[in-house]
Amino acid sequence: MDEEYDVIVLGTGLKECILSGLLSVDGLKVLHMDRNDYYGGESTSLNLIQLWKRFRGSDKPPAQLGASRDYNVDMIPKYIMANGELVRVLIHTDVTKYLYFKAVDGSFVYNKGKLYAESLLRFAGGSPYIYPLYGLGELPQAFARLSAVYGGTYMLNKPECKVEFDGDGKACGVTSEGETAKCKKVVCDPSYLPNKVKKVGKVARAIAIMSHPIPSTNDSHSAQVILPQKQLGRKSDMYLFCCSYSHNVAPKGKFIAFVSTEAETDNPETELKPGIDLLGPVDEIFFETYDRYEPVNEPGQDNFFISTSYDATTHFESTVVDVLNLYTKITGKVLDLNVDLSAASAAEE
Repeated sequence: MDEEYDVIVLGTGLKECILSGLLSVDGLKVLHMDRNDYYGGESTSLNLIQLWKRFRGSDKPPAQLGASRDYNVDMIPKYIMANGELVRVLIHTDVTKYLYFKAVDGSFVYNKGKLYAESLLRFAGGSPYIYPLYGLGELPQAFARLSAVYGGTYMLNKPECKVEFDGDGKACGVTSEGETAKCKKVVCDPSYLPNKVKKVGKVARAIAIMSHPIPSTNDSHSAQVILPQKQLGRKSDMYLFCCSYSHNVAPKGKFIAFVSTEAETDNPETELKPGIDLLGPVDEIFFETYDRYEPVNEPGQDNFFISTSYDATTHFESTVVDVLNLYTKITGKVLDLNVDLSAASAAEE
């Protein structure tokens, strides 16, 4: 702790881990800290006991759901666009070697139709998405390994993580357990600097454990369904995201489905009903809402680089745009993402 770093990163969410990886590769001296004792921050994946503790307040899930360790339930469920920006970052950094991807079976859009007939229309050409085996919790850890390979230092389970300011209000270090690490810049998620962010919205979400795929998705073991806002009479689209034991995120025969949208009310159960109605019978279902924040500070003046909260969309494009913008603000450089995309398709198998 008692050293000076170019950058201290607080929180091991995906955005923060990508940045610490990229900055370490650039030769900056990086210290990465998290108040939690696990990787991933908001974007972690939970086993069944952790899921039960979070939503049910006990650590005794029903035995018929299977072994806790067979579950990897994403807290920010998103797919990766096969030719999108995140894949380019993965190839650029060679992080693909730490991960195994499988294609997502299907991508569908909900259509209410006339005669009260409802249908799910499949996008032509299957699905443009891929998804890592063992869930998205693998992604922050892969970028953390990259950072470590290039000399980054990691410290989990560091309570407090109090940010220090110099006389001009600029970032100058972080204190935890009475020790202060000095730095020139601080990168963090909104939870570490609540007075430099504002609330910009709220996500409503349901997480369901099921014993079957989403009906009318051609028995897809992994699928995305978009419910367009016009069909629902809403201001924003609703998203269904399903994955299963075929991606090693649940025991054999079990499926995990998520329904999410930008919240327009304080009642997620009612608001998410159009999406939940498409799921068929569920073994268990959990509801929650979380606030979305974005920074209000001037990083050029105070040297604090704060990420925005994750939105309700089912892919990572908006996530990576934020990361690339932060990277440019921190380094003054634009990340060159002209890469050979065929390297990813080789890694998918």
